[in-house]
Amino acid sequence: MAFHSVNRRFVAGLALAGFMLAAAGCQSSDNGILSFGLGKKDTQAPPPPQDPKVLSSQLQAYCPKVTLRDGTAYFNIYAKGGAKPKKKDAAQAAEAAAAAQAAPDGTLVDPDRDPAKIIYQASITDVTRDCSRGNGQLSMKIAVAGRVVPGPMFAPGTITMPIRVAVMHGTDVLYSQIHQYQVQITDPSAATQFVFTDPNVIVPEPTAKDYQAFAGYDENAPKAAADKGKRKKKSAPATN
Repeated sequence: MAFHSVNRRFVAGLALAGFMLAAAGCQSSDNGILSFGLGKKDTQAPPPPQDPKVLSSQLQAYCPKVTLRDGTAYFNIYAKGGAKPKKKDAAQAAEAAAAAQAAPDGTLVDPDRDPAKIIYQASITDVTRDCSRGNGQLSMKIAVAGRVVPGPMFAPGTITMPIRVAVMHGTDVLYSQIHQYQVQITDPSAATQFVFTDPNVIVPEPTAKDYQAFAGYDENAPKAAADKGKRKKKSAPATN
């Protein structure tokens, strides 16, 4: 009987101790062990990551990439059309010319861009650059590689291609130069490779990696004035 009495007292003591532990757990702080991570959360969100700053070493190694704008990778030269019609029959001549230059599919061919009248077609196949710094300036050497393919109306000789090189900072033009680059073509049956270089591109040294460099053909470049022929002789004054 003594054994059963001790056993009952021991079990009652364990129950009382468990109740006290449970009560202590309910009264413990939110960061206590018994909270199982269900306490209050930190209401302050972590600060957003800051934009990475461009290091001075990165700017020293920065050399703006050269790109081609749309429509500047090709340059075609066509032979001139026939004599212009007189004003009095211009409408009739225009209709006749359009009918004569209709393609097999029924579309009209621009007489100024007739493939049969191509003298040559030039294309840019690659662009590259090299950069150096000094005295607060960025000096660039921009190179353009391409080829010239003779057309049906080609004759051996020297051709001139308008190549523009430009450097932009947003909408600001830092450098823009048109070059009338000449290439000697001797074989009308094969393409001729060429490499053009503009070594004098000088712009202010950039403070961020936000320069844009462009190279390509510029068909709107002003051409050299053609010879206008002999001047008309002044009429001699009338004599009585």
